[in-house]
Amino acid sequence: MSNKIWQNFGALNKTEGHQADVQDEFKEDLPFEADDKGLLQASAPRRDFLKYLGFSTAAATVAASCEMPVKKAIPFVNKPDNVIPGVPNYYATTYVQDGDVVSVVAKVRDGRPIKIEGNELSPITHGGTSARAQASVLDLYDTSRLRFPAQIKEGKLVEVATFDAFDKMISDAMVANTRPVVVLTSTITSPSTKKLVGEFLAKYPGSRHVTYDAVSYSGLLMANEATYGKRAIPSYHFDNAKVIVSLGADFLGSWLSPVEFAGQYAKGRRIDEKNLELSKHYQFESIMSMTGANADERFTHKPSEAALVAAALYGAVTGGAVSIADAKLKAGIEKAAKDLKAAAGNALVVSGSNDTHVQILVNAINEALGAVGKTINWAQTSNYRQGTDAEFEQLVSDMNAGQVGALLIVGANPVYSYANADKFKTGLSKVGLSVSFNSKLDETTELCKFVCPDSHFLESWGDAEPKSGVFSFIQPTIAPLFKTRQWQDSLLKWSGATINYETYLKEYWMPLAGGQEGWDESLRNGLRFTEVAAAGAPFNGGAVAAALAAASAAPKGGKWEVALYEKVGIGAGAQASNPWLQEMPDPVTKATWDNYATVSAAAAKELLGIDLTDNGDADAYEVNPKKPVISIKANGKELKLPVIIVPGTQTNTIGIAVGYGRSEKVGVAARGAGQNAFPMASIVGGAVQMAAFSAEVSTTGETYEVAQNQVHNSYEGRMEVVKETSLATFKKHPEMFKAQRDMLVDDYASKSGDYRNEGSLYDPRLNDRPGVHWGMSIDLNTCNGCGACVVACNAENNVPVVGKTEVLRGHDMHWLRIDRYYVSDAKNPDDVKDVVFMPMMCQHCDNAPCENVCPVAAT
Repeated sequence: MSNKIWQNFGALNKTEGHQADVQDEFKEDLPFEADDKGLLQASAPRRDFLKYLGFSTAAATVAASCEMPVKKAIPFVNKPDNVIPGVPNYYATTYVQDGDVVSVVAKVRDGRPIKIEGNELSPITHGGTSARAQASVLDLYDTSRLRFPAQIKEGKLVEVATFDAFDKMISDAMVANTRPVVVLTSTITSPSTKKLVGEFLAKYPGSRHVTYDAVSYSGLLMANEATYGKRAIPSYHFDNAKVIVSLGADFLGSWLSPVEFAGQYAKGRRIDEKNLELSKHYQFESIMSMTGANADERFTHKPSEAALVAAALYGAVTGGAVSIADAKLKAGIEKAAKDLKAAAGNALVVSGSNDTHVQILVNAINEALGAVGKTINWAQTSNYRQGTDAEFEQLVSDMNAGQVGALLIVGANPVYSYANADKFKTGLSKVGLSVSFNSKLDETTELCKFVCPDSHFLESWGDAEPKSGVFSFIQPTIAPLFKTRQWQDSLLKWSGATINYETYLKEYWMPLAGGQEGWDESLRNGLRFTEVAAAGAPFNGGAVAAALAAASAAPKGGKWEVALYEKVGIGAGAQASNPWLQEMPDPVTKATWDNYATVSAAAAKELLGIDLTDNGDADAYEVNPKKPVISIKANGKELKLPVIIVPGTQTNTIGIAVGYGRSEKVGVAARGAGQNAFPMASIVGGAVQMAAFSAEVSTTGETYEVAQNQVHNSYEGRMEVVKETSLATFKKHPEMFKAQRDMLVDDYASKSGDYRNEGSLYDPRLNDRPGVHWGMSIDLNTCNGCGACVVACNAENNVPVVGKTEVLRGHDMHWLRIDRYYVSDAKNPDDVKDVVFMPMMCQHCDNAPCENVCPVAAT
């Protein structure tokens, strides 16, 4: 990688940028030295850089307060001429992870990336970010990152001294190989990388590129190919929808592109005195998701009934039969269908199912509603997920048949996340040459023969095309901390190319950007795109009848079923070693550092004898961190997990988050955190379903401590923390709410004549900084509880991570939390009317008594 880094200011309203030489920037005090080729070589550590920066709780407190002495962690040997101590520079780049793409701006102070913000120029995210994107800066400093190319012998690394020696070993093995080569990756959105991979594989006849996604969207891709002739995913426009129906798609939390969808969704949830209309959102699901918690009306069903619900909704929209036995669910489907038809042209239905038949029915519903070309745009496809289960299954079969000579793995980790991981492991052992480019010694990498760790995205060059025609660029913000190399550079070396990937990328883009000036502008802005008008595509309804028949013939599940899901923080587990994400409370359960079994109040009473109704066991259960453990057996896998009761979960469904139970070698923060639930997924008709349709559940008599940062779900009879009402009530009695507001103001005035004096426990005469110093207005209609702001606050303010033990003691340090309250029937806690999210932040008011003893010196 070149040591020239482009500063990105220009359109970001900063000073003019220029190139900075940072080759020797981190030589002092690092356990590395540069050789005569500019490569970082490992040497005896003089001082552990990461001890002082980023990945320890001690480091996180170094600059927590302007009143504390700040030690400069890494002095410059050769200071770049454009770096002014304490003055940050900003680089436009792109967060990419398993197909997720977020255009960001990296804040770099004294040569070190310290904060991620959204790029407001993005036509997709408009400056939004996710919790995982915010936390990604900490991954750069992860002590568990692999630091050099190596051979792997019995799970142990044997370092290869130089890249030249490593390249010769691989090249010799490739020459000796006579069987096809396969490049196995997670979804790649980079157009230049796809071109490079194609050129590399062209040198090996019969070779191919296979895409594997830990959470598969194969059913959606195959359904779109069957009905629209395109194995692709269209753009969805929730902002254009007056009525939204989601069939198990957690589109605000984890489904496809939640940052994009959350921004769109928020536009339909804002009201003012001139606009008193909200979009209407129905959610049909098995467990309480973050999206379901934000829905206007929510109905539950077992995972095995997903196809029946889709078929019933199709029937209700098109005038057919609604064959659902559950009366409440049937009434919900009929009501949703009525509103969908009333909003035809401004309606949208989405599904999180990986069943091709379900997705075909959803496509047919959207066609009947006139959604295509309005809320669904086929003129601009989304590229976030591209893997198909059939292609991966074929690869596994070929590996087991000895038909794959070399397997090069990038980003994918099927030994951990594939439902039939044992079959993949057996096949991997029969591959002559296996090379992993993954940055950690993860579950798949440790079974390979070689590893050449990829650089972090903040150290890399690249591009991404999250949607057709929208290009987001990746450029380094720091020289590589370790002896890592971009995997694209490795493919170029092994194919005999004489240029590196930075040059390849530039040569790819220079003609498209219109020369050097256009290329420089692209790097400054971080983006290139053109606006595309929404358009439809010809619909082929030939597969709808078969989809309906498959839905009616779907086998019934057992008494108990399991629904697998992704948390907004941990996702599929790629960033499970990030302590910011482990300590971020789950929006629904408010739990940290673990996964668990979520069950309904009714199931808890049946299985455990816990009664959450009035005068029941609610208080005792909530405040006791020792949760009862149950055994869940499904698809040949048994998990023993603590129980978290989540009102509104389907009575006979158990929810388990994936992404946990990682190998100890992927990082300290992931060690001992939860259990791996991926093996419980079902493979039906060659497609992976994130559910087990029949499970055995029993009590164990054991308990396990779960660290939650909010245990009470009610106001305990106090004045409301947050006032909530329905839009219908507000429209009918607007004067009532204005009167309440005026009453509060008058109450303050009657006590002191100036409500500001009531804002502090201190005598205002002793306050040398009187008045209101800080304020923020949050639209609670648009806050969905995602937690991105919580992680952003950690990064911005160096808030320390305290770990599970201290969270259990109530010592979590978050300056910002988002409380969650259920609005439900006291006699039936599962009858959830609403879920309310309430952000609570440190006010930095200079008046609060807590500030004298604030452990992170907030003021």
